Amino acid sequence: MTAAAATAAVAAAGPHGFLSPTGVEIAFLLVGLVTLGAALVTVTTRQLVHAALWLVVALGGLAVEYLLLTAEFIAWVQVLIYVGSVVVLLLFGLMLTRAPIGRSPDADSGNRWAALAVAVAAAVALVWVVVDAFRTTWIDLDGPAAGSTAVTGASLFRHWVLPFEALSVLLLAALVGAIVLSRKAKADAAPAVPGKEGAR
Repeated sequence: MTAAAATAAVAAAGPHGFLSPTGVEIAFLLVGLVTLGAALVTVTTRQLVHAALWLVVALGGLAVEYLLLTAEFIAWVQVLIYVGSVVVLLLFGLMLTRAPIGRSPDADSGNRWAALAVAVAAAVALVWVVVDAFRTTWIDLDGPAAGSTAVTGASLFRHWVLPFEALSVLLLAALVGAIVLSRKAKADAAPAVPGKEGAR
């Protein structure tokens, strides 16, 4: 096949547009829908353990999305930190605080509509900020690779040091809070038996 024939074949195939998605784009949308559904179940279920397990599905879906975007390092960081550490910390917190395993009646709040309004407003604000920030930003696909570990680490510790440290403090606060709550629950669960000393 000559160069002219190849050019004619490419022109006949037509440009890749919005109405002709690739397999990766279809998989990205399907995984995104599953992740969104898992996130909704996480915040709406009344069973705390089920909420933590659905959170695993949501965070794992985000890791798959990163893999589909060819950001393998970020995907494995997502799995190791969030799926492997944060969710395990939540499960330990639930077990140590003796949270109910079944349906929790106090998990249903009367302010669910206010919470829904705040969540929708926050989502709209985040989408608007991201779209406005990247409105005139174009990714150079022919340039150097921007998803390597060296580039990601340099960008993380050069431009995102403060959010990184804030996340570390947040995880430390969650760990300390779980320890404090577990010690308080243990102290409340073992009250002194009155009259025991007199019986001796």
